[in-house]
Order: sequence, then C-alpha cells, then structure tokens
Amino acid sequence: MCRKKKDPEKKGFFGEFKEFITRGNVMDMAVGVIIGGAFTAIVTALTGGILQPLINWLIGGRGGLESARTILGDPIYMETEVGGQIVKQIDWAKTNYIDWGAFISAVINFLLVALILFIIIKVINSVHKKGVEAKEKLEAKMKKEEAPAEEEKKEEK
Repeated sequence: MCRKKKDPEKKGFFGEFKEFITRGNVMDMAVGVIIGGAFTAIVTALTGGILQPLINWLIGGRGGLESARTILGDPIYMETEVGGQIVKQIDWAKTNYIDWGAFISAVINFLLVALILFIIIKVINSVHKKGVEAKEKLEAKMKKEEAPAEEEKKEEK
C-alpha cells in the first residue's frame, strides 16, 4: 500500500475551516449575531409589553391589535362550555384570516430596530470622525515640532 505524502500547501477541509473560523471578521460577525438576537428579544418585549398595550388603549374597542383581523371566507366555529353555558367561538386555528395586528407589531419592531441601529451607527461614525480629526491634529503638531529639529541638523552640517 502506497501512501501519498501530504502537500504542506494543502490544509485539508478542517485546516481551511480552522483558518476561516479564526479570522477576525468571522468572530466579529458571530458576536454581532448573538448581540442582535438578544437585542431583538428586548425590542420584541418593548413592543409586546409596552407599545402594543398603549396602541390598544389608543385604538379603544375590544381586543385592540389582537382582534385586528380580516376573515377570508366563512369562519369555522367551535363550541366550548363556559360557566355551564355552551358558547360558540371562532376557531382561529382553522379559520382563514389576515392578521393585521401581527403585521403592525412586526412593522413596529422593524422600525424600532432600524431607529436604534441608525442611532448606534451615527454615534460610532461621530466617534470615529473625532478620532480621525484628533489623529490629524496630532500628526500636524508632530510635523511642526519635527521641522525645526530637521533645520537644526542641516545647520550643524
């Protein structure tokens, strides 16, 4: 049985995977995804726990956003017993409908995430701009200080 020598240039699948996963940008992306997931949970809690009840209160009426539905076709009913009486209710699991409340909540979530990301990026860009300006000022100051020192060296020669 003849075994081939491994080419040192070839890393194999696991070697390439290790190189890929240890790159800085992949790790940054992974951290971003994890933070994004946690951030989405916070925004969803804000929307569902605070904003949606406020919107329901402003809209008034029964059910608020949860009842903002358009039934397509005939509703399917189920009978349940409540307090000894038979009550006929719509079976939402079997009825075909458009859930406007869920759509409005998703739009609110999206707008909140977009607004907060916009603010974060604006702050990061502002800090970066100030850092670049400070670096340029420092470089200009260093050049001014170096110029007289270079002239003194020329005069000494």
